[in-house]
Amino acid sequence: MAKLRKAKLSGFGVNVFRYIIAILMVFLIGALLISGQGNSPGEAFNAILSGAFGSKRAIGTTIRWMTPTLLTSISAIIAFRSGIWNVGIEGQMYLGAFFCAMVGYEWLLPRGVHIVVCLLIAGFAGMLFALIPALLKVYLNVNELISTLMLNYVSSFLTEYMTFRYMGFDSSALADAIATNEMQPTARLSTLIPGTSASTAILVALALAILVQLFYKYTSRGYEFKMVGQNLRFCKYGGVNSRRTFLTIFLISGFIAGLCGGAEMCGYFGKFRTAFAMNLGWDGVMVASIAQNSPLVAIIVSYIWGILKAGSLQLERVTSNNRLIVNILQAIFVLVVAVDFKTLFGVMKEQIQVNKLRHQGKGTET
Repeated sequence: MAKLRKAKLSGFGVNVFRYIIAILMVFLIGALLISGQGNSPGEAFNAILSGAFGSKRAIGTTIRWMTPTLLTSISAIIAFRSGIWNVGIEGQMYLGAFFCAMVGYEWLLPRGVHIVVCLLIAGFAGMLFALIPALLKVYLNVNELISTLMLNYVSSFLTEYMTFRYMGFDSSALADAIATNEMQPTARLSTLIPGTSASTAILVALALAILVQLFYKYTSRGYEFKMVGQNLRFCKYGGVNSRRTFLTIFLISGFIAGLCGGAEMCGYFGKFRTAFAMNLGWDGVMVASIAQNSPLVAIIVSYIWGILKAGSLQLERVTSNNRLIVNILQAIFVLVVAVDFKTLFGVMKEQIQVNKLRHQGKGTET
């Protein structure tokens, strides 16, 4: 028991060290990139913080970006914890968002009922789209990494085509040239902070993250889900129906991805636009990787992601820096966190010992 506790503390220490190094690297490389453009790093970082915390509206923008990032990261965590590479989260989002927007516009229902129906339909749309790569994997052994990646493009073009066929093309609308009509007010989520873009969808995301954490920690089903990813052969001998479990995990992951698309429609957008997602699915994949598939850690990382997203807009608005710098810093953060420092330190320790033995051998010869 003491050894287990010691191992857990050691792992925690390595993780903390990993995050500290990642943050320091981000600040260092960010400062170099900004200085290389002839701008002040202090001014740029101040603009980012101002864009994230400088006003009530800024705080709302941070929460607005945190919400879909957290939802997509939970979708990724459920899949990744079980060794399933569902990188089609963005495509599942698109299907969920489209059908949510259509139901939100076409149907007239009481407010509370309308929102729930829209979100459920969005979730089921994402789930049914996730069923395609799941069946391809289970029955034809098609690699889900490839199938889900390709289906992202299918979903994007399919929803654009369906929107165009249903609504037509409005050349005077610029960004909304291909878009659905505004959803009914009864289908829209309430604003979390009045006068901001933050909606109550963040409460759904937080509740979902906590539920997923409890599910994996305290239920036998959650244990089965983890075992499928860690030791498939053990699961088969242990009486776990790996095929059914695989399908279930994939469908739950797709449901949450579709739900995220619905939350974006009911919350921020209010209508379906083509290319609305802006890589939110990939943000979720990166956050899940940084959080090491922990739903609770994903809450913190998603909040940091929201800060960077909101801050990047302010950075471009008040300075001459391009907000793509923030995207570069996000990528660097992910890369540094992905480094296995425990293995790296082990290799370095072994190399030091080898060098010592070599020096001792040379000393003996002389």
